[in-house]
Amino acid sequence: MVEVMDVADVADAEKQLVVLFEDGEQDIVELIADVLGRRWNISPVISDAEKHPDATVVGVPKGGLSSSPIEESGSSRVLLYAHCVDGNRSPNEHLRRLCKYEYLYSRSKYLRRDLTRFLSFILGQISHHQDFATRPRTTELCTTFPDVHTALPNLEILSVGADAVELRVDLLKEPTQNATPGAVPSLKYVGQQLLALRQRTELPIIFTTRCTKENGRFPMDDPGLFYEYLYQAIKWGVEYIDVELWLPEDIRRRLSEQKGNSKIISAFHDFSGNFRWASPEAEQLFKDGAVYGDVVKMIALVNTMQENYELEYFRTMIQSKYPTPPFSGLNMGPMGQLSRTLNKIFTPITHPLLPMIAAPGQLSAAEINSALYSMGNMPKLDIYGIGPLRSAVSPLFFERCFNELSLPHRFVFSERPAKDTLDLITRNPAFGGAYLNPPIATATARLPNFTDAAKAIGQVDTVLVTSSTAKSNVCVGANVTWKGIRATLCRDFVPSAYKGSAALILANAEADATAAIFALKSLGIGPIYTVGFQGQSALTQDTHPVRSVEDMKLLEHPFAVISALPSDKSMLVGPLLKYYGAAERRNGATTGKVFVDLADGLKRTDPLSVATSLGWTAYGIADVRAWTTVERIRLVVGETICFDFCRAFSNS
Repeated sequence: MVEVMDVADVADAEKQLVVLFEDGEQDIVELIADVLGRRWNISPVISDAEKHPDATVVGVPKGGLSSSPIEESGSSRVLLYAHCVDGNRSPNEHLRRLCKYEYLYSRSKYLRRDLTRFLSFILGQISHHQDFATRPRTTELCTTFPDVHTALPNLEILSVGADAVELRVDLLKEPTQNATPGAVPSLKYVGQQLLALRQRTELPIIFTTRCTKENGRFPMDDPGLFYEYLYQAIKWGVEYIDVELWLPEDIRRRLSEQKGNSKIISAFHDFSGNFRWASPEAEQLFKDGAVYGDVVKMIALVNTMQENYELEYFRTMIQSKYPTPPFSGLNMGPMGQLSRTLNKIFTPITHPLLPMIAAPGQLSAAEINSALYSMGNMPKLDIYGIGPLRSAVSPLFFERCFNELSLPHRFVFSERPAKDTLDLITRNPAFGGAYLNPPIATATARLPNFTDAAKAIGQVDTVLVTSSTAKSNVCVGANVTWKGIRATLCRDFVPSAYKGSAALILANAEADATAAIFALKSLGIGPIYTVGFQGQSALTQDTHPVRSVEDMKLLEHPFAVISALPSDKSMLVGPLLKYYGAAERRNGATTGKVFVDLADGLKRTDPLSVATSLGWTAYGIADVRAWTTVERIRLVVGETICFDFCRAFSNS
């Protein structure tokens, strides 16, 4: 799950956003403002944008450029060109060059969530790279489709176990009559392909332009072409760009200076078969790549098994001498497959459903896991689910994940009360972790350690193994439900949209609401009003109880409403949603209307239907549970499963 940054530490979070839009596309300005939780306005000319407060999103029609302003690094505003690709429309090249970012969009059901992801990233409010730094192992799915639309129906299956998706731009084939074999696709076509891929996955994208010498199609005699495409990828808000080390130093330096929140993978490939990891050249290549790279990737074609051992010695030496940037080292060819199982940073993976492998000797995630197990580098673990079967994520879902990834683990389900079970199962030498539904209080969990979130919330819903020996396991009690709630809240709004806004939580008891309160506070929301309980703990003591209708009339309009009421009391939510939903939005103002229902089970009145009919952005327990499962599998099993996969199969 992507790391949400502290908005106070983000340089662009509070800058004025100036949106240059095309004819007939003014409503994209309002949508951008709504996602940001800001006011919006339209200025006929760009020079008038400065008259509006920084918190206002200012839209300027493309005809409002009387001059060509330059986006300076110290500017208090960010220029964004919004281009709709529907109807195969071509972008305005002048606006594209002028603006710091370009948002490509289409009028589809994915528009708002794609926009939320884009804005969250370019404004520095989410960081995949920071999250990856905490992972023991990361992989990238190397797509090899000439048209990514071919992959979309199976993308949720293809990406199981992948932490990022590589878009091989040089392998795309533009379906035009004038296209010649091996031709580089146009930027227009590449942008459309990127948009199609980004709309269908929450995984970060690696934008790769491989040259002819490195098994690609971009001509080596035109370095400027690489710069043009890679710089445009930065403007499109791509999370990673793959920059080949042979490119002129000036190009690599400029990309580093202009990268914004994108990260650079500095890549070196050798297909000659003569490269030696033990040579002084190898270390120098790493040092050269580290100058501008956030990740250094070095890949060589090898012919002997010994060269894998030389790579591992080199890897150990590099990691001890140079803690940063992360090093990804691989050997290509059948003899190099061992290195693919031992590499831990952005290991390229394939999948049986892909049309071809992207490099000689490439393995799937399942093949890598199977090899690790056969070599004794992956233990066979027992993963437990504890609680009533009806309230649990389907045990078959865990088994499906294990099978899909060729993991040797076993899923064990127990309906015994958790406090009576934990002592027993955590002593099991094969214990690999557990989820608890319902959660138990930290006071009764009988665990030696707890995460800060679990301590604050006062509940444990996941047990993790931090270290183990043949005789004992060191376990920690965690709470990940709050992350599922926060991810749900950030599905259609950027994190900063909640900052300083009010929220309302309904629950029978404080314990039912603490995970939601912790999630809201992590987004900087406040004040928090409560209905049905009064906060007593350190986490909830600054909340404000609502005791009467008069109190409701006085409190600030809530940006978010979360119901933790049981399903048999769901009918109590409707009147509140209607009351606040009736508040009209002032011209150019965004009040926010987000509703999350945490109730499980049959309801006499469906609050989600009521909320949706009143214009609220509504989510149910299935959404929260899917995001929670994404985080839980990552923490317990160490694998990435996408939200769409969890949402589709975790309750089946």
